[in-house]
Amino acid sequence: MDLSRALRRFVARRPPVFLVTLPGATAERLAVEAELRSRGWPSADGPAGASALVVAGDPGGDQLAWLGETWRCVPQPKAYAVVADAVNGPGALDEVSELLVRAAPEMGPVGAAAPGEPHAGHTGHEGAPDHGADGDQSSHAGHSGHGGHYGHAGHHGGVVAGLPIAERADDRDGLRLDRLYLNLGPALPDWPAGLVIGVALQGDVVQEAEVRSPGTGVAVHRCPFWSAPWLLAAGGETVPCGAADRRRCAAHLDSLGRFLAVAGWPDPAARARRLRDAVLADVAPGEVARSVRRLTRRIRASRTLRRLTAGLGELPAARARDLGITGPALAADGDVHARLCVWLDEIERALGGMNDTRPLATDGAEGPRGRIGGATPPSQALLDVLPVLLRGAEYACARLIVASLDPDLDELVYAGVAHG
Repeated sequence: MDLSRALRRFVARRPPVFLVTLPGATAERLAVEAELRSRGWPSADGPAGASALVVAGDPGGDQLAWLGETWRCVPQPKAYAVVADAVNGPGALDEVSELLVRAAPEMGPVGAAAPGEPHAGHTGHEGAPDHGADGDQSSHAGHSGHGGHYGHAGHHGGVVAGLPIAERADDRDGLRLDRLYLNLGPALPDWPAGLVIGVALQGDVVQEAEVRSPGTGVAVHRCPFWSAPWLLAAGGETVPCGAADRRRCAAHLDSLGRFLAVAGWPDPAARARRLRDAVLADVAPGEVARSVRRLTRRIRASRTLRRLTAGLGELPAARARDLGITGPALAADGDVHARLCVWLDEIERALGGMNDTRPLATDGAEGPRGRIGGATPPSQALLDVLPVLLRGAEYACARLIVASLDPDLDELVYAGVAHG
């Protein structure tokens, strides 16, 4: 056995995986996360630290462009797998191991533009310098730091060696400082699937923010995973209240896990995800109640987390109501920490309702992100308020603000299909 083959076998035993989730693929993400945990495979924070790129969902359209760039940032040896259906998660990870051992010819996202070629579905160059001035287009692979290159917001000041350079602009105090334009998403860990936020940074302060198109490029016809009980009830199906409370509890545990991961508290984040999967697996409420309440008490009691999040992203109820926000973000009537506490309250309340067999109301119900059945999905209002809340925030705080709202873009892509 040659040395390279021995190294490939070593990597294939426990390869770090960078998981990218597409809008509409929440069930696939949950399946892959559970399988990774059962195998003890680590999750990579970015493509540069991964040996495998696993995509939850079936990519298409302009998704292939940024997936191709993400794939080029993964070092050799590497493997690529798509989980288009949740039941295929274990098989896809088996395939990852085999590809790493066999050193199969590199097979990345099919249809993605190769270095030097125009990007698939490449639009939105208005105001950006001509690509011919960029020099070597293959240098786009260096864009891993912001989780994927999308929409070319980084070209405002030009590009050197594939990296955007800063331009000068006035900051909020009237000082003329370097300003750098970056896109956050869509390939970031613990980030809403499909979300792209273009930001203008001066130092580590967000001066401007803009929520860009989710860029799905693919119609998603399935019901949003987290809102499904309420949407099915609104469609005339009989759904027990207990089933809705079980889904609400799992949804908030999922949001909680991502929030804590962003906040840099990995152990409770992992515990929240394990409890989420137990709730989704129809474990009796009595079997998880003690563990869930122990987790919520620990989070509430954390003075460090309170100091970290208090005063960030203030959203008074009156303002939230004017913006059409409903659900936990409206009930919180405050900052990031207040929204976190509302999640904890709703998790505990939902635990007590999981055995309720009464039918769910067909209208006026509130899902995990807000009122279901309105003209727009509740996550649209959460996206609309993000630019306002992010302006003036430091970069790390901006990630916490996004995580505290946790908009679900599954609702948007499904609403786009539903409304034609």
